[in-house]
Amino acid sequence: MGETRWLTAQEQDAWRSFMAGCRALFTAVDAQLQRDAGMPLAYYEILVRLSEAPGRALRMSQLAEAASASKSRASHAVARLEERGWVRRVDCPSDRRGQVAEMTDVGNAALAAAAPGHVEQVRESLFDGLAPGQVAQLKAIGDTMAAACGGQPIPALAPLGCPGTEDPAELAPEQALAD
Repeated sequence: MGETRWLTAQEQDAWRSFMAGCRALFTAVDAQLQRDAGMPLAYYEILVRLSEAPGRALRMSQLAEAASASKSRASHAVARLEERGWVRRVDCPSDRRGQVAEMTDVGNAALAAAAPGHVEQVRESLFDGLAPGQVAQLKAIGDTMAAACGGQPIPALAPLGCPGTEDPAELAPEQALAD
């Protein structure tokens, strides 16, 4: 394994500051969503990913990946969202082993109602304190971190992913979301 590459004092300070900032940010954002919309950040993230997908639907495995959740955690969250009538699960039309999570109109309305408060909280907790150049740096740092951890930046739109389903590029304009 080799010799341990210990953090320098500057790296240690940066690491601790980063961890404290992340905890504070996610705590503030989650608390706002719980208070104002009655949902945790994890549910909001799932609804966002579904809202951005063609037909407001994603295969469960794709939804888990897009929401940076394990398959079991995503399945549990979707079950809670189903209880609220915000999401429904259907069998993948061409692959009986797979399931697709679809956002309902009620779920879309819940997301639309939660979005303004969420965006304001994110702006107050993060972006209002950054200079424009720091926003670009933050994105670059996030992309680098995702790549270093074996991941990649999550695209805004993802295809449904059931074999035999339509190519998102062929969807009718009303089914696709504008950037």
